[in-house]
Amino acid sequence: MRRCVAFDLGATSGRVMVAEVGADALRLDEVHRFPNGGVRHEDGSLRWDVERIRSELLVGLRVAAESGPVDGIGVDSWAIDYGLLDADGRLLGAPYSHRDGRTDGVRERVVAELGESLLYDVTGIQQLPFNTLYQLVAAKDSEEYADATTLLLLPDLISYWLTGRRVAERTNASTTQFLDATTREWAVPLLERLGLRTDLLPELVDAGETVGTLLPEVAAQVGLPEETPVIAVGSHDTASAVVGVPMGGSAAAYISSGTWSLVGLELPQPILTEEARRADFTNEAGVDGTVRLLKNVMGLWVLSECVREWRADLPDLLAWAHAEPDLRSVVDVDDPSLLPPGDMPARLRALAEAAREPVPSTEVGMVRMVLDSLALAYRRTIRSASSIAGVRLEVVHVVGGGSQNELLCQLTADACGLPVVAGPIEAAALGNVLVQARSLGEPLPDLSSMRALVRRTQRLRTYEPHSVSGDWDAAEKRLG
Repeated sequence: MRRCVAFDLGATSGRVMVAEVGADALRLDEVHRFPNGGVRHEDGSLRWDVERIRSELLVGLRVAAESGPVDGIGVDSWAIDYGLLDADGRLLGAPYSHRDGRTDGVRERVVAELGESLLYDVTGIQQLPFNTLYQLVAAKDSEEYADATTLLLLPDLISYWLTGRRVAERTNASTTQFLDATTREWAVPLLERLGLRTDLLPELVDAGETVGTLLPEVAAQVGLPEETPVIAVGSHDTASAVVGVPMGGSAAAYISSGTWSLVGLELPQPILTEEARRADFTNEAGVDGTVRLLKNVMGLWVLSECVREWRADLPDLLAWAHAEPDLRSVVDVDDPSLLPPGDMPARLRALAEAAREPVPSTEVGMVRMVLDSLALAYRRTIRSASSIAGVRLEVVHVVGGGSQNELLCQLTADACGLPVVAGPIEAAALGNVLVQARSLGEPLPDLSSMRALVRRTQRLRTYEPHSVSGDWDAAEKRLG
């Protein structure tokens, strides 16, 4: 039995989880949680308060140490955002949030210079306007960029603060648009064509490798031995979440449902075809050499921003939304106007008007429109992924916080015409500790054995598709 600590950082909250992992045991307990979110700086930029995140994680690690031994520590977080370090290891300013506006127009300039086909042929990455590639192009003229010696993605930055070692774990590195999708090494020629500094890129490591052991000052602060290892896991939270998807023998799609919804398939190699590029699918590195062919869908961010604006009770809204008519109104939840924080209901109303859809007059009606629209986006993405990969799907797995949303899970089953298996909720943390446990010697030789343990030990719920009064084909056509 191994006792592992997972730092699982989300864009709206962070968690420190302690797990006991054995041949027939997988128990996970939350020992510390804290809110998270972008912070507006005096210059108007939206950034992450990583110093506060660091202090909160140390609090959680101290709590974990007080309740028992710790065999390993792993860090996962959202992708793309990074910090810059100088030669002395000091952080050169708070990292920017991917929702900051500094990348406006950058993607278009880069695509005009290199072409979408070249970018995709090399990196296989979805053309999101906030990709790390575009963030770094936007930063080229800054003092921070000029003074930096190392770029670290956020989970790697946390691991650096714990161990003193600067590395980049491959699953998260693949989200940057800096990594060659075929070789899984830095795409140095591509970056040099854009005049970007490749000397900022650290050594690449794979999930399961030991990054290092705790620095003496960290060990003393949290009450753990200095030899406690920090292990590279699937440091992109979706990579860890996919490890925790309880897939069996059936051909399956997955939805890692949280602030973002990551919708896709696990494959043995990337698909870099023109069809995949035009459909805007990304090929991200997974644990154990796998590939996550997926697409970012805007996710529960849209709903949470509505609830924040209304200061409403979400469980009540969801309960009432069950009784709303099916597919009365739908919008494109991937519209770029929904990306920034702010008055989300107003932007949703504007999208409905532009699409000539009935504009919901109540908060409950707005919630139902968002959920119907999310299910429709999942349907569209899953069908497209199935076609691109040539895979006939039999089931959809929903993991993460969205697996608790009963209405959304049922709508997803109805929209896709496939059973939906919901759970586990904490898939990312489970995937994190499973990779750690294997590295520490537990008999979990492959992803199949890890997922079998998830199926045996975690609570899952299946939603079967059933007839609905709405017509999902017609709803999709309404959006064009």
